[in-house]
Amino acid sequence: MTESLVLTGAGGFLGWHVRVLARALGFPEPTIVDRATLASPALLADALNGADRVIHIAGINRGEPHKVTAGNVQLAQQLMAGLRACPTPPKTVVFANSIQAGNGTAYGDGKATAAVQLAETTRWLGSTFADVLLPNLFGEHGQPHYNSVIATFCRLLADGGTPQISGDRELDLLHATDAAALLLGTTDAQPTVRRTVQQLADQLERFAATYRTAEIPDLADRFDVRLFNTYRSHLAPAPYGLTRHSDARGSLVETVKVHGGGGQTFCSSTVPGITRGQHFHLAKVERFVVVRGEAEIRLRRVLHDEVLTFRVSGEEPVVVDMPTMWAHDITNVGDSELTTLFWSNDLFDPANPDTYPEPVR
Repeated sequence: MTESLVLTGAGGFLGWHVRVLARALGFPEPTIVDRATLASPALLADALNGADRVIHIAGINRGEPHKVTAGNVQLAQQLMAGLRACPTPPKTVVFANSIQAGNGTAYGDGKATAAVQLAETTRWLGSTFADVLLPNLFGEHGQPHYNSVIATFCRLLADGGTPQISGDRELDLLHATDAAALLLGTTDAQPTVRRTVQQLADQLERFAATYRTAEIPDLADRFDVRLFNTYRSHLAPAPYGLTRHSDARGSLVETVKVHGGGGQTFCSSTVPGITRGQHFHLAKVERFVVVRGEAEIRLRRVLHDEVLTFRVSGEEPVVVDMPTMWAHDITNVGDSELTTLFWSNDLFDPANPDTYPEPVR
C-alpha cells in the first residue's frame, strides 16, 4: 500500500485498531494529528496537505450533554479549518460517524451536525467525503466503563467478578478491526452481529470459566473468536502451568483441550540460538508449549514499547497463549535442540495466513 494516511484520534481505542490494521496491510506510517495540531489551522494544513486519505476519529463520547454535542462539532470544525487552509486538499476525508447520529441524544446530535458540516466543506474543496456510520464497537484493549459494555464485562470477569445487568437490550456489534477496514477503505462490508446484553454476559462468563482451566472454549464462528480475543486482552499474558502425569512408562502432559472444535496442531524443532516468530496476528488464537529444551518467549503489544519475557522449559511444561495484535517470538536459549508444540484455532491458509511481520525488539 502506498496511500498516505492522516489520522485524528489515533490515541483512542478505534485509532489504535486503525493503526494496527494499517501496519498489517503495509500502509505507510500514518501522520498522527493530536489535539494541539487540530487547534492550529496552519499546523493542521501542513499535516493534511496532499494526503490521500484523512480519517477523522477524534470525538467526545462522555460528559455533560452540551459539552458532548459542542465538542464533537468543534473537533469537526477544527478539521474543516485545516482543510480550507490546504494548498492541495486531501483526496478523501473519512468521518468515523455513529449509527446514533441524529437520534436526539447529545452525542448523536453532535455527530450528525459534524457530518453535515464536513460533507459541505469537502464538497466545496473537491475532496471525496465518506460518512461511515459505525454501530457499537468492541475489540481488544477497549476501556472498561467507557468504550463498550463488552470491555466492562471482560474487565469484571478478568478480575474475578460477575457482570451485573440493569435493563437488557439488543446491540448491533462490530469488531474494531472491521471498523478499521471500513475507515481505511479496504472493504465496504460491515459484518455486524446482533446480541442482547444478557447473551454477551452469558457467553463471556462461559469463556472465562473454561479458560481459567487453560482449556479453549467453543469458538463456533467468527464473532466467537473475536469476542474471546477481546476477553483475553484483559488478562495479563503469562504462562499457565500444566499437570504432568507420570508412571513407569514415562509421562504425559495434556497441552490443548478444545471445547467444540479442533484447529491445527504442529511441532517444530529449533537449534540453539535461533529465533522463530517475529510477527503478530489479528484474529488467530495461538498457543505455545515447549516440550523439550529451554526457550525464551517474548511478547510486545503492537505500537507499544514494553516487552514481556518468559523463560520456559520442557522439564516443566507451561502454556503460553499469544494475545492478538501482540508481536511475539520464541528463542532457543539452551544447549540442545528445542521442541515446541504449537496450536491455533484455525487451519493454516497460505492465501490468508493472518500473520504479519513485526520484530518484538
